[in-house]
Amino acid sequence: MQQPNPRMTAASLAGAVDLSALRQKPQPAPAQPVDAPADAGAGASPHVIDVTEESFQADVLERSLHTPVVIDFWAEWCGPCKQLSPVLEKLAVEADGAWVLAKVDVDANQRLAAAFRVQSIPMVVAVVGGQPVDAFAGVQPEAQLRPWLAAVVKAAGAAGEGEGEPPLDPRLLEADEKLQAGDFDGAEAGYRALLAQVPNDPLATSGLAQLELFRRLEAVDPGAALAAAEAAPDDVAAQIVVADIEFASGEADHAFERLINLVRRTSGDDRDAARTHLLGLFAIASPDDPLVVQARRALTTALF
Repeated sequence: MQQPNPRMTAASLAGAVDLSALRQKPQPAPAQPVDAPADAGAGASPHVIDVTEESFQADVLERSLHTPVVIDFWAEWCGPCKQLSPVLEKLAVEADGAWVLAKVDVDANQRLAAAFRVQSIPMVVAVVGGQPVDAFAGVQPEAQLRPWLAAVVKAAGAAGEGEGEPPLDPRLLEADEKLQAGDFDGAEAGYRALLAQVPNDPLATSGLAQLELFRRLEAVDPGAALAAAEAAPDDVAAQIVVADIEFASGEADHAFERLINLVRRTSGDDRDAARTHLLGLFAIASPDDPLVVQARRALTTALF
């Protein structure tokens, strides 16, 4: 998908909130609209809505199951936001329901901003089918916003039509073969070359994450690692090593549970390290894996 600004990507958002757990929820009622910008026409538009933490599930996650939702993270004090938001509002009104603009005031909804790891505003995130699919930060001109928004709508249409999986890239297959053969350097070069041309390719991202897991475990003594973790249950580094061992041994559920419990018990840098490592393990597995879906739900509960 075309991005107007590569500094923020959907991959950096994956797992921040429990999106997949909402796939089976009922269709929400129409949300309360906010005023459309003056140059978008008189009156209010149902396609531009204010969203809060309380309404996020219905207005963004559930709504995105049938209509793409573009989240605009903004604040009253943010000068660049006042440049970007009116353009987005105008385009939302012009789109007439092809997508919906959800405006989130980061000052009033700090947990949402934290969940999406908003580091600067304005930040814009596209959500399709209950999942973030693309994002950018900073002010973008209308000429770049239009094709980006068109790509979001196209992605939603493709998802709704249930298009078949495209054939695997030969470069991906070659990198996978090198990984299985133990040629870690060759596999890494292959994955990174593919990601340089297709940023955030899920299979290449998964392969690279698996490679990093294998490298972390190369010099690990499983018995010693388990003993160290049992002796220091709140030692994040020790628990992370055992989570890697469990995941590589086919015990992903134990690995996920171990890291989620760490998130619950810790704070600050320790908590962030446990959460980040868990998201890295998620990247190896399929996002539709029931264990991943369940773990994402548990992670959201642990965070909030």
